[in-house]
Amino acid sequence: MNRFDQRTVLITGAGSGIGRAASARFAAEGARLVLVDRNEQGLNETAATLPEGTEVTLRPVDVSDENAVNALVDEVIASHGTIHALVNNAGIAGGDYAPVTGNSTETWQAILAVNLMGPMFFIRAVGKHMQAKGAGAIVNTASVAGIRSGAGGNAYSASKAGVISLTKTAACDLGQYNVRVNAVCPGLIETGMTKPVFDYARSNEKEHKLGSRCELRRYGRPEEIAAAMAFLASDDASYITGQALAVDGGNTASLNLPGMKH
Repeated sequence: MNRFDQRTVLITGAGSGIGRAASARFAAEGARLVLVDRNEQGLNETAATLPEGTEVTLRPVDVSDENAVNALVDEVIASHGTIHALVNNAGIAGGDYAPVTGNSTETWQAILAVNLMGPMFFIRAVGKHMQAKGAGAIVNTASVAGIRSGAGGNAYSASKAGVISLTKTAACDLGQYNVRVNAVCPGLIETGMTKPVFDYARSNEKEHKLGSRCELRRYGRPEEIAAAMAFLASDDASYITGQALAVDGGNTASLNLPGMKH
């Protein structure tokens, strides 16, 4: 498929994990890529995995830096003319799993800055250009942690619930301009962010339990999230907006007790 032939796609958090898989997927479908991550080495590693001939621009930017985001978007518009699709994927987990009474303010501020304010900065900056053009697609990375508790720390979960709400409100604001805004909500996916979970399970001979609370009885792959992102950003999803699509093996469809219905 070449659903993104001659289209410019900006992807944040492209230096690893889901962002790297998304970069590969959009490149395979013909996109011109603008890849963003604060880890420049990660960006270079992602670029090295792309199909030969992919038109790609790499920019090491911290998505929580409002001025840097605005400058980047202005640069891309000046050089590429437009941005057809935006994938807000950058995020951090933080690692603070203390109860809410013990959470640190610093952890909350750091996670919200990247996970929620970052997408907002990009939606605001890119959305203005899409609105003027009368077309565009935005895909945000939320999480099942934003749908139900138990899938992340308090700050992380709240940030992803915020992304889901931002997705819906932005979709309502931009829909009249033919700009669609959706989110994917990944379940347990093996990435650099979830590496501690996988390392612990494997070192304690518990790998077989990873994903066991999903109806599909397995954890997911970054490529499976990337496929959902590409669908939502493509014309195949032209009548879908304001939705948060759980890509989680059925985790949020049940009470985390697979097979309990039978």
